[in-house]
Amino acid sequence: MAAKPAHTIGIYPGSFDPITNGHLDLIARGVKVVDRLIVAVLRNESKQPLFSVEERKEMLREVVREYPNVEVDSFDGLLVDYASRRGATLILRGIRAISDYEGELQMALMNRRLRPEIETIFMMAGEAHSFISSRLVKEVIRLGGDITGLVPPPVEVRLKKRLLGAK
Repeated sequence: MAAKPAHTIGIYPGSFDPITNGHLDLIARGVKVVDRLIVAVLRNESKQPLFSVEERKEMLREVVREYPNVEVDSFDGLLVDYASRRGATLILRGIRAISDYEGELQMALMNRRLRPEIETIFMMAGEAHSFISSRLVKEVIRLGGDITGLVPPPVEVRLKKRLLGAK
């Protein structure tokens, strides 16, 4: 078994379109497990995101300022190749419900096959955040629902501006 690196770097990947309080909860808990956590926005334009990669990175930086050991970045291609380039030995993934587990497990096993030196850790979403997804938040606000408490306040302002034309 390999020795634990002196400085553990973790990657928390996602689309973060937009970042939710569920994502923030995972970041707050993830920073306790690693020395440095890189929150990495996946560049996947085929998904037709609401916000550009640069806008998502800007929102992330705004809401993770309180964590000195968090860095915001973006990547494309294979996650494990990006993690390897960044010196990361850990991938952090969130699980909201049992329905998330199967897909996450498949990805984790493939990542292990590709780069066995990089470990994946699953964290259960906090129960207050277990139902929140970026997709659901966008749907609720589009239909006129209240998303207070589901996303950080600056993100709520951007969502309202983008989807509802609010000032």
